[in-house]
Amino acid sequence: MKSKSLEIPLRDTDEVIELDLEQLPEGEEILGILRTENVPLHIWLTLAKHYYKQGKMHDFVLLLENCQKDAATDYREQEKDKMLALDTLAAYYVRLGRKEKNRETRKKHFAKATSLYTQADKIIMYDQNHLVGRAHFCLLEGDKTDQADAQFNFVLAKLEKHIAANMGKACILFNKKDFKGALGHFKKALKGNENCPASIRLGMGLCFYRLGNLEKAQLAFTRALELDTKSTGSLIGQAILHLNSGDKEKLHKGVKLLSTAYGIDSANSMTLNHLANHFFFKKDYQKVQHLAQHALQGTEVEFIQAESCYQLARSYHNQQKYDQAFQYYYQSTQFASPSYVLPHFGLGQMYIARDDNANAALCFEKVLKIQPSNNETMKILGSLYSQSDDSDKRDQAKVLLQKVTTQCPEDIEAWIELGGILQNSNVNEALNAYNTAAQIIRDNINEDVPPEILNNIASCLFQLGKYEECLQHYETALDYCKRELQNDEAYLSAITVTITYNLARLYEALHEFGKAEDLYKAVLKEHPNYLDCYLRLGCIARDREQIFEASNWFKDALQINQDNADAWTLIGNLHISKQEWGPGQKKFERIIKTTNDKDSYSILAIGNVWLQMLYQPTRDRDKEQKYQERALAFFKQVLRQDPRNMFAANGIGCVLAVKGHIREARDVFAQVREATAEMADVWLNLAHIYIEQKQFVSAIQMYENCLKKFYNHHNVEILLYLARAHFVYGKLEETRKILLRARHMAPQDNLILFNLSYVLRHLATNTLRDEKSGLEDVVSAVRNLELAQRFFNMLSKATEKQKYDLNHAGAEARQCTDLLSQAQYHVARARKLDDEQRAIRMQQEKAKQEMENKRKEESEKKRRVEDEKHQAMLAQREVYREKAKNILMFTEEPEPVRAPKGRKKKDDEPIYSSGDASSDPDKDDGLNEDEKAQKKKEKAERREKKKQSKDNKKKARKERERKRLQQDREEKAGKYTSKAFIDSDSDSDADDAEPDAKADKSPVKSTPVKSGMLDSDSSDLDESPKKKAQTRKRKRFSDSEDDSDVRAEMEQQEKEEEKKQSPVKEDDRQISDISEDDAAPAEPAEPPKKKTIIDDSESEEGEKENDKENDKEETEEKSMESDEGGEKLESETVESQAVEEEGTEEEGMLVSETVLEEPAPISEEDVPAKEEEKKEEEKKEEEKKEEKEEDRSKKGKAEKKKKVELSDSEDSDRAAKKQKSEKKKKSEERKTDHKNTDSKKAGSKRSDSKKSDSKRSSSKKKHDSELSSDTDDEVLEKRKSKKKSKASEDKKKTKKKSHKSDSESEAESKTKSRKKKKKESSLSLSSANDSDDAKKKQKSKKKKSEKNKKTDKSKTSEKDKSPVKS
Repeated sequence: MKSKSLEIPLRDTDEVIELDLEQLPEGEEILGILRTENVPLHIWLTLAKHYYKQGKMHDFVLLLENCQKDAATDYREQEKDKMLALDTLAAYYVRLGRKEKNRETRKKHFAKATSLYTQADKIIMYDQNHLVGRAHFCLLEGDKTDQADAQFNFVLAKLEKHIAANMGKACILFNKKDFKGALGHFKKALKGNENCPASIRLGMGLCFYRLGNLEKAQLAFTRALELDTKSTGSLIGQAILHLNSGDKEKLHKGVKLLSTAYGIDSANSMTLNHLANHFFFKKDYQKVQHLAQHALQGTEVEFIQAESCYQLARSYHNQQKYDQAFQYYYQSTQFASPSYVLPHFGLGQMYIARDDNANAALCFEKVLKIQPSNNETMKILGSLYSQSDDSDKRDQAKVLLQKVTTQCPEDIEAWIELGGILQNSNVNEALNAYNTAAQIIRDNINEDVPPEILNNIASCLFQLGKYEECLQHYETALDYCKRELQNDEAYLSAITVTITYNLARLYEALHEFGKAEDLYKAVLKEHPNYLDCYLRLGCIARDREQIFEASNWFKDALQINQDNADAWTLIGNLHISKQEWGPGQKKFERIIKTTNDKDSYSILAIGNVWLQMLYQPTRDRDKEQKYQERALAFFKQVLRQDPRNMFAANGIGCVLAVKGHIREARDVFAQVREATAEMADVWLNLAHIYIEQKQFVSAIQMYENCLKKFYNHHNVEILLYLARAHFVYGKLEETRKILLRARHMAPQDNLILFNLSYVLRHLATNTLRDEKSGLEDVVSAVRNLELAQRFFNMLSKATEKQKYDLNHAGAEARQCTDLLSQAQYHVARARKLDDEQRAIRMQQEKAKQEMENKRKEESEKKRRVEDEKHQAMLAQREVYREKAKNILMFTEEPEPVRAPKGRKKKDDEPIYSSGDASSDPDKDDGLNEDEKAQKKKEKAERREKKKQSKDNKKKARKERERKRLQQDREEKAGKYTSKAFIDSDSDSDADDAEPDAKADKSPVKSTPVKSGMLDSDSSDLDESPKKKAQTRKRKRFSDSEDDSDVRAEMEQQEKEEEKKQSPVKEDDRQISDISEDDAAPAEPAEPPKKKTIIDDSESEEGEKENDKENDKEETEEKSMESDEGGEKLESETVESQAVEEEGTEEEGMLVSETVLEEPAPISEEDVPAKEEEKKEEEKKEEEKKEEKEEDRSKKGKAEKKKKVELSDSEDSDRAAKKQKSEKKKKSEERKTDHKNTDSKKAGSKRSDSKKSDSKRSSSKKKHDSELSSDTDDEVLEKRKSKKKSKASEDKKKTKKKSHKSDSESEAESKTKSRKKKKKESSLSLSSANDSDDAKKKQKSKKKKSEKNKKTDKSKTSEKDKSPVKS
């Protein structure tokens, strides 16, 4: 069998009928053969398909409709063939319905297709081809997209590369604007079969176009045209790409492609609409309308219909056929989808042409919702909102126009519209907007600013009160109009009239009424019906108080326009200003009738009329209630029309206040004031409320602020309110001043004069009633009363109608007369009171003067006493200074040779106390090398001088000893007190050395006063004997390491014998005899015969202090040891005895019970023997001094080396630490020595006591032997004279103590400060000794102690040999 033929088997035979498929017979013939031979169903389907290909649709339908009944179905796959026959016929009906333009016929086709698909579902429901066909049918119906999507997904899940399913899914995604997903499914379909139809390429091109990939879109459309040259969709796609490119050649090419598509399918609505759009820009509106009309009729797709209607509407719009344009715009909006906004934009413009701004705003709102950044829409919508009465809409208009100006700052129209909106709310911003528009015109367009913009700028300046700049802009605008009048005479002449009227308003504001009237009349000559000029002329006459002339001008305006609301309003205000409430009310009621109750100003004016009726004096409560209700009703009506009307709210507050609801009225006024602070009535009403609430201070402040803010302190009415507030508050004087001020402003106002007279009468009455009023006040009150009487008499006789009651003025005049009749009594009473007060004041002044004089005398007396005390103190101080000078008068003796250790004083240097920080002359911190060298030279010179003066000093000491011996012989036996005084710079707390009570009973020897002994660290003369002994023992312990201790003991023992033979007293020795070497601190020696109890803590403090002193003045101490050792030892023993005796009385300490008696005088025979012994001792001392000086030189060198090492060391802290550690070691060594010495003393206590007893007995024997030659009477006389001298000395001492007690406190403070300074300065010096030197000292001490023992034995033997008298 050939491929182009079909064999039909015959029933019950083996024969067949062969049919040529290309030349098929009629359908009825084939149908008969198929029925007769009972041919299988699949042959029916093959023949039907070939009939469809040949375009024989009737035969195709005939076969498919009869195959279900007549075809044989007794084979295996007969169900699939049945389903295929049903699906094929259904697809055919679907195609017919898609092409059908008649809706009824289309519905019939779709109904048949639906029935066939339903029958196929019963055979095989989930067949892929069946589901795909049914899904395409659902997609075509439009409302079953979700069902179609589910069926496509089911098929694609089983077979991903199903072409028809991918195409259907791509269409669904494309309609959902998922262009990327749609493109993916188109690509899958293309991969499944490369020879797909051109529609797939067309779909891909559309997806690329929507995704913005124009190059690939162009390639896809080109490929689709290659596959199908008659693809109108591809031709239209390419044409749109060319038309949108902007290139002229491509434009022509695009138009040709559209023409080609039109030639292929002249009924294609898309082609027709694009051609209509092309001819619209060519302004060939006839062709536009023809093509768009055919496109509208040739499609049932609403989107295409909407575009066709839009093309028709805008062609009629440009031809100014607004009714037809409105019809097609409206029809287009019905067909269009929400995203197609062009018809809404055109429809809004049609509504504007019909003055239907509300519907126009709705149309533009829809456009703005889809395209929120469209400047044209925002400008139009802003302009519409600006004309609305709703404040919210006006605010939205402002926001929209501000967005336009920010997005497109060079849009002149937007700036002008914005200025027009802001001119009513914010004049400054409106002025900025107009200036910006003018600047853009000057800079970008290079043209003169139009007169309209100049006029608007001048209007803003007028509102801001900048009249000079406003005048310049008006003149510039008029010049522009005159210059360009020939170009556009009609328009510019109209603008000139407006500018001239505004210029006249400016002159009126400048109070140049003549110029304003001339301009208004000039406008009326050219335009007699310019009604505003009549109204302004009437206002000028009204301001001049020419009421009749003003009324005539207003009536002239009414002749032009009988229903003009402004003219009737001005006439009504004239009646109200003259308090003609009835005529004024009628005028406003007429306005309300003509405006249908919409004129808020007239309604508010009627409410104010009823409110003013409430203020009229009446006693009819019913009428008051009626007036209140009517006023309240009108104010509420205004608020219903305009909820933000401040004047209506203020009126409601006034009605509430009249009703007595003060609190509610205050709340209303407060809210109005918060809403606007530029309303003077609210300020005044709030002040009235404060008066009613008796908050007078707040009311006065509110009146003053209102007067200052709104009227520049010049308003008679508010001054009267302020005067009333002061009057009610009780401040009559302030009231009088305010009324005088108002009288100066309005001297013709009799109401002010009445109030002033009333206040004067009250002031006078209060003054006269006050019995404490002075004469001047009473006289002034009488004058004011006379003045008030004259004013009231004048006011009571007024003939014209006044604002006050004439009868009340007469009554006040009579009351003033009655008060004046009592004036003489009040004047006399005030004069009497004034005389009494004057007398009292004179007495008070006199007493005050006496008290002042007395106070001055007392103060003068007190000052004189203080001066005398001060002079006395100065005199005492001078005496004290003179005594101190005598103390410090030293003999000019050569300085002794000092050891190299430490710094030596210069001859001309002052004497420093041990506690003073300035007493460290060796301190050379901060000196350079030259100064150090100079100091070294000076030290060497001083050493030489001291060596030379050594011999001289020895001679001086011998001379002093000789003088003392002579004085002792001449004077009587007894104790003499020391006359030594302490220098003000010393650290001693006492002024002189005071003997204790026990010492007065026995003549005890004392050592000469040394400058070192005046130190607070060495010995204090004013301290108790116990403390003296303790400090001396501390010094002894601190100096025990020195080699000179042993020698000092030997010398003391040798000199004791001499002093026993010649009892020379220390007190006879004058301070002037002490040389500079004697000023060194004396080293206390241990008393050999007495023991004192010493506190360990005090001994440690003494050790520390003495370490510091010994480091500085070691050379001086050692140089004086040999000369004064014996004297110190002897004085300390005596003082220790005194301390012990005093301690037995005060503290109960254990001391020996022996009492010293007066020593016997030394005989002349013993003197030469003692002198020989002294010479021998001096030789020994010189030898010892030489040994000492050698030791000192060694020590000085060692110490210098240490100082150099410390000065060269970089770390000063380490050196200080070393010094401290060495000091601690020394102190420990000293403590051990102290313990050893204490143990030795305890052992030798008994031997010491025996020795002291033997000494005392020997001295008694000597004294008795001397007194044996005298008679008993002489002895008694001597004892009596001693007692008298002791008593006189005790008196002198008490006087000295009282005289010097004042200076003790100052001395104590000085000593403390100097001790601190001394401690700080001593830290910088090194006090450590080498270990070798310490060993040498110990050896030398042992040797010297052995020698001392030998000398003691020899001395005791000599003492035993001396003659003793019993």
